[in-house]
Amino acid sequence: MTGEPDRLTPGARTLVDLMASAFPDLGGAVTDAVEARRIIDALPRPPVEPPAVGSVEDRTVPGPSGSPGIPVRVYRPDAAPGPRPTVVYFHGGGWVIGGLDSHDDSVRELCRTSGAVLVSVDYRLAPEAPFPAAVEDAYAALLWAADHAGELGGDPDALVVAGDSAGGTLSAVIAIVAKERGGPALALQALVYPATDSAQDTRSYRANATGYFMEAGALRWFWEQYLGPDGDGGHRHASPLRTGDVSGLPPAHIVTAGCDPLCDEGRAYAQRLRTAGVPVTEAHYPGMFHGFFAFPGLLADARDALTGVAEAIARTAKDRKNGGDHGGSAG
Repeated sequence: MTGEPDRLTPGARTLVDLMASAFPDLGGAVTDAVEARRIIDALPRPPVEPPAVGSVEDRTVPGPSGSPGIPVRVYRPDAAPGPRPTVVYFHGGGWVIGGLDSHDDSVRELCRTSGAVLVSVDYRLAPEAPFPAAVEDAYAALLWAADHAGELGGDPDALVVAGDSAGGTLSAVIAIVAKERGGPALALQALVYPATDSAQDTRSYRANATGYFMEAGALRWFWEQYLGPDGDGGHRHASPLRTGDVSGLPPAHIVTAGCDPLCDEGRAYAQRLRTAGVPVTEAHYPGMFHGFFAFPGLLADARDALTGVAEAIARTAKDRKNGGDHGGSAG
């Protein structure tokens, strides 16, 4: 922010200032990924019970050829009748930080609110495993979830990819990869403030460069770690907005925040899909910041956004029963 009126809601401003005071200066004072993870892992966690779900199980599933197995965490809702939508969830963290534990509360909330089975994926992180390692892990996990949906209590015909930030990017990319590689068929891609273009040259990147928690400099640092010295940021598996043909991709539900550097590219991807005939619903929150989705207990907009994603997931099972009508688009 540079002298302009604050566009965050008052509750969001309080939270942003608190987080910014504790979060490492990524790409500035902190440039080492291992050190960044150490600092973030040492941050105090609120002493609250995690949201209750029916069951939680840690497993390891086969990775892509030549790689180690992929840790996943399977969340099942209460014992209501199934089968249910099966959601493969990819966590945020700029492809550099984060994991099963960092997003445990968010995935629990989504499981409980949607009534779906969720498979949270601990894909390999950069810079140790740069692009496209995370993409290949994500696709391998999707294949496993599709093959084991019945065992998990899920519906293999209501298969969803979902994620926030870098995980939203992976979800968009995996929808493209599944189309290219002949499946599995997806009922929905739920993208929460995804990065869709490595160019980082939008109006929102400039308008929200500083003062709104996740700053443009940190996002550039994440891209540098992810791509490494030889990565192609223009490749469609890195920047889904640059995909030549997005027709035939699964319906999308896309969440964006007005005070997020990634806002414009998320909205541009929604429009790109819509123009190609893909059903799209959008949920845009002008007074929110990158990361707000993780705070449904503190922010009304976060609760609304989570409920919207959960309802979009739940609709996939209803749509299947009603003959596959996913509905139209909303802006």
